[in-house]
Amino acid sequence: MESSRRIAHLDMDMFFAGVELLRYPELRGVPMVVGGRSAHAPQLLPDGSRRFYRLRDYVGRGVVTTSTYEARALGVFSAMGMMRAARLAPDAVLLPADFEAYRHYSRLFKQAVATVAPRMEDRGIDEVYLDLTDHPEESRALALRIKQAVREATQLSCSICIAPNKLLAKTGSDLDKPDGLTILDEASIPTRIWPLNVGKINGIGPKAAQKLAALGIVKIAELALADAALLQAHFGLSYANWLIAVAHGRDTRAVITNSEPKSVSRETTFERDLHVRRDRETLSGAFTALCTRVADDLKRKGYAGRTVGIKLRYQDFRTVTRDLTLPMPTQDATTIRRAAGECLKRVPLDRKLRLLGVRVSALSQGAGLTEDDNPAQREFLFGEAEAVRCHRYCKN
Repeated sequence: MESSRRIAHLDMDMFFAGVELLRYPELRGVPMVVGGRSAHAPQLLPDGSRRFYRLRDYVGRGVVTTSTYEARALGVFSAMGMMRAARLAPDAVLLPADFEAYRHYSRLFKQAVATVAPRMEDRGIDEVYLDLTDHPEESRALALRIKQAVREATQLSCSICIAPNKLLAKTGSDLDKPDGLTILDEASIPTRIWPLNVGKINGIGPKAAQKLAALGIVKIAELALADAALLQAHFGLSYANWLIAVAHGRDTRAVITNSEPKSVSRETTFERDLHVRRDRETLSGAFTALCTRVADDLKRKGYAGRTVGIKLRYQDFRTVTRDLTLPMPTQDATTIRRAAGECLKRVPLDRKLRLLGVRVSALSQGAGLTEDDNPAQREFLFGEAEAVRCHRYCKN
């Protein structure tokens, strides 16, 4: 382990919900879920108060975007099906997602962090890595100053961990939430990391955790002591070696501050394995949402891409990818959705799915093809009959 390094992971606390609470402060302390449709926006009443929809009002196949800690105490977490969430917390307030507002506050908190610690790797709308190795300030004081800068810029709290590498920093930022400040070193691994469940390691999903549990490995400490041959037999050589390394807190990845991205991607692991036909609406909604989020990421970062790809992971952990290269770059959600649908036609859909992902690569700076472009261009891209261009299992 490179103990001389100081790497921080900063994660905004319940970010989307926190932004909504700035708008609706009367909901503080109340179970609240973000994930409704625009029809679920609060209604302003004649007396100036608001009428909020409740989770029990929701009907559909959507998933929870985020929830407040009060809703999480009732068992409602992000990526959970909304109907299941409604059974757990029917009286929770339901709000639609406002990604324009979330992107605005994302820019604010990252600008604030950069004034204190400019060596930053952007990891998404609500988290960043920081390389603090050469920063002269002591770790705890520096972390407090970063947290204060974020609060002054956004009125929101964040949790931060400073550790010798990205793996420990990422794990540690979740240890003392909300508003956490955690300092980890190599000596902290047995006391703070090993007692955690293996699923707390970023990269070990629910299915892998289940397979490990079947082998009698539940805690990270047990994984650290596991027989390498046993892990290789069940997970393959590469993944087994990775499991052993992360269990011991080893990670040599650098904080990438100025590199040009090679691709922009989004993926989701489903709460349960989904059947292509029986869960068609859920899969279709998730597929379209991923394409939309990739398009939003491209626009936010100022890129367009020519190659659209998909990633599927089946219930048996086998993973397949397919891609399609377009004649010109795009950052348009509809264009990405259609191209991804073409890729979907080229993979077998005879087994349940546990993960779905969408990626755009071959990036260039600037805008790409949109729905306002020349119709002849779209016909060249997608053919004469657009109705047959989307897979029958993933209709809009």
